[in-house]
Amino acid sequence: MQSAEVAAWLQANPQFFEDYADLVAEIFIPHPHGGRAIPLAERQILTLREKNKLIESKLAELLQFGEENDQIGDKIQRLTVALLQARDLAGVLGTLSYHLQESFRVPHVAVRLWGGEADETLSEFSPVSDDVRVLAQSLGTPYCGPYVTDEALAWLGEAAPHLKSFAQVALKTEGAPFGLLILASEDAQRFYPEMGTLYLARIGELISAALARCLD
Repeated sequence: MQSAEVAAWLQANPQFFEDYADLVAEIFIPHPHGGRAIPLAERQILTLREKNKLIESKLAELLQFGEENDQIGDKIQRLTVALLQARDLAGVLGTLSYHLQESFRVPHVAVRLWGGEADETLSEFSPVSDDVRVLAQSLGTPYCGPYVTDEALAWLGEAAPHLKSFAQVALKTEGAPFGLLILASEDAQRFYPEMGTLYLARIGELISAALARCLD
């Protein structure tokens, strides 16, 4: 018989272990971490311990993720309240920049807006190319990674040559883009392609709603 057949037979006939309990107790197999032989029962205990360690590791990982999500949720809550309290467009933009840099620890933030009544006193309304508008339209979800257009990179000022990772979030109302939010860092792993973008998307929707309210 093949090993797989033996295993299948034992699974289908668990009473074997009751009928031949003495035999099972006399079976010795190699220790998983050494050359000596140990009883089958001891080997089962070791297997259970290893499984428990794996479960504990997974549980600790889930708890860590839960704590991190709670912290992000608290930050989004504070950002939401602050944006609701802002009285005008300049207040919204100032609140946005402050919370992204201080609460979310994003080193560099840039925003460009178009459409509606532009406030020429704000750098956020500096002219943008058609390429930027097309990019914003194409962003169904936030982009994270090492690339950004030269035009958008210039918005980040003197820090631009040192930046290695970026998040790009389209600001939209009713599906139509009216702005682009750029987050940037000198850390290449701060915004990486495989990272989740759920919270970035929610922040983008929140910011879009706050800005659209002031642009109407």
